[in-house]
Amino acid sequence: MFGGVVTLNLDSKGRLAIPAKHRDALLQGCGGRLTVTVDPSQCLLIYPQPAWEPVREKLNNLPAFNPQARALQRLILGHAEEVELDSAGRILVSPALRAFAGLDRAVALVGLGSKFELWDETKWQAQTAAALAMSPDDIAAQLEGFVL
Repeated sequence: MFGGVVTLNLDSKGRLAIPAKHRDALLQGCGGRLTVTVDPSQCLLIYPQPAWEPVREKLNNLPAFNPQARALQRLILGHAEEVELDSAGRILVSPALRAFAGLDRAVALVGLGSKFELWDETKWQAQTAAALAMSPDDIAAQLEGFVL
């Protein structure tokens, strides 16, 4: 399970050095094979291959004649790219994916259990501020009694 937020820098070629604490788990769990795709929130999703496969399958099984389902398939499956950790523990984030998420240099890698989100650092800070601004009543209504 991946957790925590790490701020990193993409290098000039768009490579992202995966932190050692996650790199070891990725090498053991999936041989360093990952899928990077887009999220409607304009960040990138990074899945270890075994975690991506059920997501891909569910998206593929959405109703073909539902316009919203087709749009979601085009967005997420259409942008999905397979990458592999190199010998230095880095992945290459393609120019198209970097452009979609507005990634330049400073990024935030966010562990979310079985996957990661990759954000432009400024956008991540805005997401965090928006989450902190939510009213407790709105949170309770959305989470139906979930407590920490």
